[in-house]
Amino acid sequence: MDVGELVEQARAGKARAVARLLSLVEDDHPRLPEIAAALVPHTGAATIVGLTGPPGVGKSTSTSMLLSALRERGKRVAVLAIDPSSPFSGGALLGDRIRMTEHATDSGVFIRSMATRGHLGGLSSATPAAVRVLDAAGFDVVLIETVGVGQSEVDVVRLADTTVVLLAPGMGDGIQAAKAGVLEIADIFVVNKADRPGADATVHELRSLVAMSRREISGASWRQPIVRTVAAEGVGADEVVAALAEHRTWLRERGELDRRRTGRARAEIEAIALRRLRSELGELRGRDRLGELAEGVVARELDPYRAADRLVAELHGGQG
Repeated sequence: MDVGELVEQARAGKARAVARLLSLVEDDHPRLPEIAAALVPHTGAATIVGLTGPPGVGKSTSTSMLLSALRERGKRVAVLAIDPSSPFSGGALLGDRIRMTEHATDSGVFIRSMATRGHLGGLSSATPAAVRVLDAAGFDVVLIETVGVGQSEVDVVRLADTTVVLLAPGMGDGIQAAKAGVLEIADIFVVNKADRPGADATVHELRSLVAMSRREISGASWRQPIVRTVAAEGVGADEVVAALAEHRTWLRERGELDRRRTGRARAEIEAIALRRLRSELGELRGRDRLGELAEGVVARELDPYRAADRLVAELHGGQG
């Protein structure tokens, strides 16, 4: 495999090259550091948008609606649809990609389902690297549709430039989740299925939550807009796109975009370092060093903290 050639093909718009790079990312290929090094100079231009919300709110339909609206404006768009893992193969169930078949023949669109593979927080652990691939491949916008797991679905805010939280009328538990923290991650609220009874009440309750919010970011607070949509009919798409553009301008003017991306890079570096430490720890476990230390604790020859100090020292090649 010629990494440089693969990256150049992806940048030239070759879908197979992009798919190949994403597969290498998901498989945590040994040459991933080399791939990342080749991608980095070409990243930073894409707008990263996360879409999240309770199950059944219409995230896939809303993603498809937003995709169509962005394509009408000439944007190249990639979608990462994070699906639950199959209990049999460990792969993605591909439900989101099936629901976006209308875009399958559009060369300006790339859609990829990724499995969570047990990772909590609504995203796959490979999502940050996958976003870098799509950014480097020249997509103007990357839409990340999360798995829809409810209150634990907060990882997206660490990865996206703008986070869109979707709700629907009749989902009282969705509004209650706001008080538990999920809706606090929103930059934009979207009330989907707004043609249903209860839409006015949902919007009113959201307005009350926004009014009570004291979230301050880099000085003046961003007041989250509330947009009504009927995604199945394409209603409200223009308003969502306008809200995204307004938030993008706000991010740039206040330096918040750079701050968020620095936080994203920091989290990714930490995650890579922790994975490497776990790998080294696994090697020690394979030699049963962890078992020996555990036996020492049980025999009261060591306390757990001293045992942990020895383990860390051995990971660093020192003496405990």
